[in-house]
Amino acid sequence: MKALYITSVEPYSGKTAVCLALGKQMQAGGWRVGYLKPMSTQPWRTPEGKLGDEDSAFVQSALGLESSLVHSPVIVTPESLRQRLEVEQPEDLLPRVQAAAQLAGQEKDVLLLEGGATLREGYAMGISNPRLAVALGAPVMVVVKYHAEMQCLDDALTAQFRLRELLLGVMVNAVPPEAADFVQRFASPFLEKAGIRMLGALPLRATLSAMSLGELSDLLKAVVLTKQFDPQRLAQAFTVGAMTMQAALSRFRRQPNKVVITGGDRTDIQLAALETSTVALILTGNLHPSPLVLEQAEAVGVPILLVPTNTMETVEAIERTYGKTRLGQPEKLEAFMELMAAHVDTAAILAGIGLS
Repeated sequence: MKALYITSVEPYSGKTAVCLALGKQMQAGGWRVGYLKPMSTQPWRTPEGKLGDEDSAFVQSALGLESSLVHSPVIVTPESLRQRLEVEQPEDLLPRVQAAAQLAGQEKDVLLLEGGATLREGYAMGISNPRLAVALGAPVMVVVKYHAEMQCLDDALTAQFRLRELLLGVMVNAVPPEAADFVQRFASPFLEKAGIRMLGALPLRATLSAMSLGELSDLLKAVVLTKQFDPQRLAQAFTVGAMTMQAALSRFRRQPNKVVITGGDRTDIQLAALETSTVALILTGNLHPSPLVLEQAEAVGVPILLVPTNTMETVEAIERTYGKTRLGQPEKLEAFMELMAAHVDTAAILAGIGLS
């Protein structure tokens, strides 16, 4: 069995999406694919009440893998970290990961291993990315999210410095149109000369990181006040309505497909939002809108979500999650796979892990 370890330089770089898309591509090519996330720092309760990892559960389901398999053998919670720090000789967690990897890779041609969200992750638990990659015999592919020219290069060089001979190559994600020429003409040749294989550069697609209204409602524990509510509809932009109505109307007209977040007592802002291209209204502070706003929202088909948190808390909750590539909708997964097929050297990845 072959293995590929996929990690990233920073959170929300798209590594879960890359794992899923690669797994789908390999399955389409006839390979039997397994998947495992060795360590999770984002505990999640399954519907059965068990501790797991939501992203890995989603990938396993999307790849059609056995539901009985462990989502992630090591789940780090604040309590488990403190317990580990209190013990003079803490448990070596590597054997636990190796046992889970053996089960996940049973009767498989290739095992995809989703590593930590950063290259720093795991050292305190004794299972850093380099240690896991060596123990599991897996070359490492690093996903670098594009922010700026020098940052892109430095992140790739940092990955090389930390992983050395373990590094199979880097994939740059979310490259905006204005940066495509730099990545192709300058970054890629520079990194190749430095001994870093460029495995692909995915262009930025805002719709891939957009949140559905259903995800938004669940995240905020919102109450939907209107009859019309499509949980699959995507929100591509967010704006806070905390200004005068004239200023708000001017801003709202420049932002299509947006969600407006404002206090439930700001009737003027709410009506201004309903005059423009708005996907949903989020009213904070558990303050119900006026009947006029509800009537207008129903008339134009804009759902209203009522949340208990104040505006700042609501924005912070969204910011912690927004920007993560979500492929829960079939059309988004299909779009991401098309990007992977067009912009990633899958043949080089297969060759790098010994699959022909």
